Amino acid sequence: MIVVKFRTKPEFTDTFMERVRPFTEATRAEEGNLWFEWSRSVEDPAEFVLVEAFRDDAAEAHVGSEHFAAGLEAMRPALAETPLIVSRSVEGEGWDRMGELRIEG
Repeated sequence: MIVVKFRTKPEFTDTFMERVRPFTEATRAEEGNLWFEWSRSVEDPAEFVLVEAFRDDAAEAHVGSEHFAAGLEAMRPALAETPLIVSRSVEGEGWDRMGELRIEG
């Protein structure tokens, strides 16, 4: 499971998601990709958060792919700083229900 925060330059903020669309679509089509989901910070509109997960060691193939390199190059001019990342191995292959907050009905 990988979480990455990207901070964009002001002139690229509104078009960032279009810029990363080919990278996103290619990654979602990879064998071993469990999810690849973008969100935008509610506190900072220039911050985009990517949550991604891969089965087993499929992330290694992802990082070595042509579309990964192309995606980084497409992002590079739009970014204000080096992205922040958290990368951890976790059990499971999907989302579970939150035990502390159950909604019945």
